Amino acid sequence: MTQHGDPRRSAVPGARPDGLVLPAATHAYLTRSATSLREALLAPDATTRYACAHVAALRAAAALLAARTVPAPGARRRSRNAWVLLREAVPGLSDWAAFFASGAGTYAAAQAGSARATTQEEADELVGEADRFLAVVEAELGLIPHSWSEIVEGIAAADGGAGVA
Repeated sequence: MTQHGDPRRSAVPGARPDGLVLPAATHAYLTRSATSLREALLAPDATTRYACAHVAALRAAAALLAARTVPAPGARRRSRNAWVLLREAVPGLSDWAAFFASGAGTYAAAQAGSARATTQEEADELVGEADRFLAVVEAELGLIPHSWSEIVEGIAAADGGAGVA
């Protein structure tokens, strides 16, 4: 606490409605998650679409972890994936963590360039689930969840107004 009050409270852009400011890393991960969702929507094939959607979910999880966890001082902790860490940090999101963890093999195959890693339907489903998960994370952080129109507007701006149908 400083003499000017709690340094976490501020009337700056990006502050939560309660005035608490989230870490810059949290905002960066949320922005990158939305960017990955846009990339998924624009992807030319199912494997790229699936991979981008999975990355969007990972970045949303990273945003929440950046806001909710504090690295243990001293000894190094065993390395664990984001979904294990999410289950530990926010037990209420365990179902989401299990869902995305179950797709890790498909994601790895898509990243490796396997044209048969996934189907268009699976990729489309993952895009929808990643979008819903991002909204859940935003709400969990006390932020107003994004809308599809924001993502589509980002696509339209990137395409010079062409957008997606």
